[in-house]
Amino acid sequence: MNWPQQLIIVRHGQSAGNVARDAAHDAAADRIALNSRDADVPLSELGREQARALGLWFADQPEAKRPDVLLSSPYVRALETAEVFREAGGTVEREPICFDERLREKEFGILDGLTTYGVANIFPEQAEFRQLLGKFYHRPPGGESWCDVILRLRSVLDTISLHYRERRVMIFTHQVVVLCMRYILETLDEASILQIDKEGDIANCAVTEYLYDPNAGSDGKLRLARYNVTAPMQQQHTPVTSAPDPIVGRRG
Repeated sequence: MNWPQQLIIVRHGQSAGNVARDAAHDAAADRIALNSRDADVPLSELGREQARALGLWFADQPEAKRPDVLLSSPYVRALETAEVFREAGGTVEREPICFDERLREKEFGILDGLTTYGVANIFPEQAEFRQLLGKFYHRPPGGESWCDVILRLRSVLDTISLHYRERRVMIFTHQVVVLCMRYILETLDEASILQIDKEGDIANCAVTEYLYDPNAGSDGKLRLARYNVTAPMQQQHTPVTSAPDPIVGRRG
């Protein structure tokens, strides 16, 4: 086996940035009202509740279904999600949280902190260029395209297959990273992954899970078991933020 037994990918809990972004869009403002770097934006109180609900849900699972490796984006909102998850019993109390900067949020360059309105008003040429190229290939000055994110994630998966074979790995990360992981693991194309993205946002603290199938292909592979599942929040009566997609079965 060259893969972990289980790979769980979780979007961070609701952050102060998510709240500020929604407020900016509702007000049709150009900029999101934040006073810190994107990397330093913490969880909101609801985000901490969501992370705790996730931890409590995993704490009730058999040990064989609880993660024994925790990997996290170095961004504060992802780290705090991992810490609250661990404190709630989602994994072994002293399980270390390993940072991997390759799991960070997509970088937006000169468009960082702008709403859709702001991009159109301040950088209309970038709005036009993005419309021409599409979100998969558009790279704003100083930022990344989805392809750039995919490139760094391919090396993350190489690291996971090398160091965490047969382990149960949980990753705390960001929405675009979850989608780009699906693109790689399921060998999707541009149209397929953008359609999944179009169908709905990934909910905060939603679970996307892959299980190793030894009978797939010549050497076995990871197969999608569930995507964008918010059962942990619903079980703990915690509000869900960002509409989840329906639960789907395994994919090839």
